[in-house]
Amino acid sequence: MARFSFIGRRLLQLIPVLFGITVITFFLLRLIPGDPALQILGQHYTAAGAVEVRHSLGLDRPLWQQYLLFLQRLFQGDLGDSITFKQSAGSVIAERLPPTLFLVAYAATLAMLVSIPAGVISALRRGGIFDQGARITTLVGFAMPPFWLGIILILIFSVHLQLFPVNGYGKTFVQHLDHLFLPAATIALGFSTIVIRTLRSSTLAALASDYVDTARVKGISRFSVLRRHVLRNAIVSVVVVFGINLAFLISGTVIVENVFGIPGVGTLLVDSVSTRDYPVVQGVTLIFAFLVVTINLVTDVVHASLDPRVALE
Repeated sequence: MARFSFIGRRLLQLIPVLFGITVITFFLLRLIPGDPALQILGQHYTAAGAVEVRHSLGLDRPLWQQYLLFLQRLFQGDLGDSITFKQSAGSVIAERLPPTLFLVAYAATLAMLVSIPAGVISALRRGGIFDQGARITTLVGFAMPPFWLGIILILIFSVHLQLFPVNGYGKTFVQHLDHLFLPAATIALGFSTIVIRTLRSSTLAALASDYVDTARVKGISRFSVLRRHVLRNAIVSVVVVFGINLAFLISGTVIVENVFGIPGVGTLLVDSVSTRDYPVVQGVTLIFAFLVVTINLVTDVVHASLDPRVALE
């Protein structure tokens, strides 16, 4: 019962968060200098034509009326029409969303495959060569900016070794894995550093616990102690850190997509900001925000399932 009450409270807390996101997204976007009418009319720009375009888009209305109209359309599932692409902003975003979601899932998988073994081995061999090497690697990986790391990987593995494509997304699943390996590795390197350090610390704390000593005294094998007692308790904090940083990882794809020329939502966002395409920018921002709050909600639910004390608190 406490778990369902916890989920209900978290869902209610999302309502003001999502509302605040719509307010911030709408009004901050209007602060960007530039005139959408100039982008639409181009060389045919005239003062009279600009007035007509602004009227058709509703940009000549007061901001509060524009915001209410935006909310009305949003509740109807209408993000408006793209100024640049001359079609529904929702359809434009839907076409670009699969590469971004694939990249996020790919990067999270690579980070998990690297982080869990590295974190556990570093804790079990504390102070050893592997532990020292992992700590140095995570420190360097955390300090490197994603755009700089991405350029270095392109120069090494795409230009000189020619092992992976320079840009693009591919058409088949195998091509997706090939084209997105370098961008996924770029994201995963910075992501895995935090997970490795967290898992190492939580594993060391679990190894020093009294219940682990008691299990060893009872004659339980080392593997069973690690599986049943150490990893089971150490993974709780890792789930929270993994979920929180996965939410930040979504926003980090914007930079990586532009470095590797991936036709995803991140590239669409940058292009739409430069062309003052308000409906697309608003739609992409809201989708990013929705993904972030959804991941945070799932993280909280999983955390409460692994540790019932969270739901009771």
